[in-house]
Amino acid sequence: MQIFWFIPTHGDSRYLGTTEGARALSPEYLRQIAVAADSLGYEGVLIPTGRSCEDPWVVASSLIPATTRLKFLVAVRPGLHQPALAARMASTFDRLSGGRLLINLVTGGDQIELEGDGLFQDHPTRYAQATEFIHIWREILARSHQGETLDYQGQHLQVKGAKLLFPPLQKPHPPVYFGGSSPVAHELAAQYTEAYLTWGEPPAEVAKKIADVREKAARHGREVKFGIRLHVIVRETEAQAWQAAEDLIRYVDDDTVARAQAVFARMDSEGQRRMAALHARGTKRTRAELEISPNLWAGVGLVRGGAGTALVGDPQTVAARLQEYAALGIERFVLSGYPHLEEAYRFAELVFPLLPLPLREKLAGGSPLGPFGETVGNQFSPTASASSTQGPSL
Repeated sequence: MQIFWFIPTHGDSRYLGTTEGARALSPEYLRQIAVAADSLGYEGVLIPTGRSCEDPWVVASSLIPATTRLKFLVAVRPGLHQPALAARMASTFDRLSGGRLLINLVTGGDQIELEGDGLFQDHPTRYAQATEFIHIWREILARSHQGETLDYQGQHLQVKGAKLLFPPLQKPHPPVYFGGSSPVAHELAAQYTEAYLTWGEPPAEVAKKIADVREKAARHGREVKFGIRLHVIVRETEAQAWQAAEDLIRYVDDDTVARAQAVFARMDSEGQRRMAALHARGTKRTRAELEISPNLWAGVGLVRGGAGTALVGDPQTVAARLQEYAALGIERFVLSGYPHLEEAYRFAELVFPLLPLPLREKLAGGSPLGPFGETVGNQFSPTASASSTQGPSL
């Protein structure tokens, strides 16, 4: 299991859909989140992409010197990036970061946003172009280790004598992650990526996607790793966790939900369609109506595009739900919570001790510097409470 966190370059807050509790994005705040994730032992961070976000490459580059081990999952965008330039960017970042780059291949799903960026292709054409893009990208980086060039003539893209003088540290190239729910997306993932990411659907639906991608990858003689993108709302008790979920959307009104859902409805993303379907078009907001699978809550997707579900519960329950996904073949867990700085600590403190032993040993909790809490009476280290020693070591 690898646990990732999230850098909220589209904004952060204690509540969704309102300026109440909103937090200004600044270089200092983004750095705080990255340093927290790095020091707590998270494997890496996902940096989102799109016109609602700050540019992921600029943000990620600014965080290299602030961190030591943290990996950065950064987007390349076929159509916005040319593959040779994207290869050069990836190699430079990988070298400057000491081999800490992961690539998130993003095709986009909002036609209006894409047209604003100068892209006027339909869904099948975007995927056809993305397939050619990632083929060229991978080949340029792989050949750079031998100083070789690439000629390629495709239907949408071509290069002649493409060459990269400074190869990446990771061989043959930084790993490629990709998420998509349509059949053509599964085929692309199976043929060209190292890891397939799904949004947080119920386990039975996730199992179907894993089986399909795995079968397609086998036909190409390949194996693909699997990951999931989820929000987490974990508190010391179940009641506190569900109250925190209700609090997160306390200021979301029907008009805000309707406007957000209208934007999502125009998208041609199959994954976004599946997210929207989970909360019945966003018209219901109580716990009972939005808990679509045990402890899987669709409230975030009322107003947030992309990942719209959260695992809600006490530490033992959330750890058990993560293990259910792990049993299906999920190895990468890309998590987030509002606000992202505090929740990075909360999740690490409450859930990390319950994760599998090899992962626990890798995380910062095993540091000789702690944790041991505040000294009692200026003399004694505090002892563990019963609650901190109970629960499954999954």
